[in-house]
Amino acid sequence: MIEPDILNEPPATFAGHRTARKAVDILLANDSRYHCPSRKERDALLVGFAMHRKILYGAAFDVIRLEASIDLMDPQAIADAIGAITICEVKSTGQASIKTDLKNYFFNITAAELLTAQSIGARYRFVFVNTLTAEHQEMGINQIFGRARGMYPAWHIRF
Repeated sequence: MIEPDILNEPPATFAGHRTARKAVDILLANDSRYHCPSRKERDALLVGFAMHRKILYGAAFDVIRLEASIDLMDPQAIADAIGAITICEVKSTGQASIKTDLKNYFFNITAAELLTAQSIGARYRFVFVNTLTAEHQEMGINQIFGRARGMYPAWHIRF
């Protein structure tokens, strides 16, 4: 039986969401090429990538990195400049024990992130941000798999 007080506590993942938000804020503050798209911009990105038969799952990215000025409300402009857009999923940590080599860093990759990475290839990057040091590094899915010391596939099911 669950204790009544436990029901009133925020979920354990709440702290993780704060760390993720802080990581995005660090990226936006330190590099003007990163942009956190609005809902309408996300919709236009989905359409623009689809014009190139690239599947972009809306929940599979946090920010984008732009190498040119692009009207992110215009799917055709996005499609025309697709090579200047990198889709980024942010993975964050606030642990002092995690160094720049990311040794012993444990994180999840969702099915949507994996499928998006496979669909867009080199234009999809995971950005690892240490919220204590503000250091960040980008890696593609192949780099991650190449460095992985272990993988533990799992299905998370919610009723």
